[in-house]
Amino acid sequence: MVDPAGRAGQRPAPSLAAIARVFARHANSTFGGGSATIAVLRRHLVDRRAWLDAAEFDLGYALSRLTPGTNLLAFCTAAGWTARGWPGALIALLAASLPCSILAVAATVFYGELHASALFAAALRGALAAAVAIMLSTAWVFAEPHARSAPRKALAVAPAAAALSLGFHRSPVEILLLAALAGVAWPVPPRSPEPR
Repeated sequence: MVDPAGRAGQRPAPSLAAIARVFARHANSTFGGGSATIAVLRRHLVDRRAWLDAAEFDLGYALSRLTPGTNLLAFCTAAGWTARGWPGALIALLAASLPCSILAVAATVFYGELHASALFAAALRGALAAAVAIMLSTAWVFAEPHARSAPRKALAVAPAAAALSLGFHRSPVEILLLAALAGVAWPVPPRSPEPR
């Protein structure tokens, strides 16, 4: 990852309060899982606020996928660190984890009271269907820039990854490592810089 001190001259660093607001709001109020939340954070961190550039975002996302534990929290920590160093990492991690932890405890208590309700079961089935749609939409948010820059590679790697996962029951770590090797063996020609 890029050293935050080395990028200080490139663009202004956000305040810690701003980091806390963005991560508390978007990491705790976006439903659909960690990937959906990271897609929302991309809009705010890269497109709207320019706290990270696309390469920094992609690197933080890739590294968060390789870490054990909750990938969303690993990503938030990496993004906070890239934006403001260790204080940014700590603030992003706390803002992304404390409110939703409290909500999870409350939801567990609530679920214990309502798990036998037919209406509640129907609501859960509807939420599950929506979550699948959100996951597919999120997958496109992450895949679309790479599919546009290297369509043949995307058309080869995505089905191969799905086949390894579904057909051969390979672990996500194995698939990511194989995809990294494929990326090294099949480099994408450099593209011209995007205008800002």
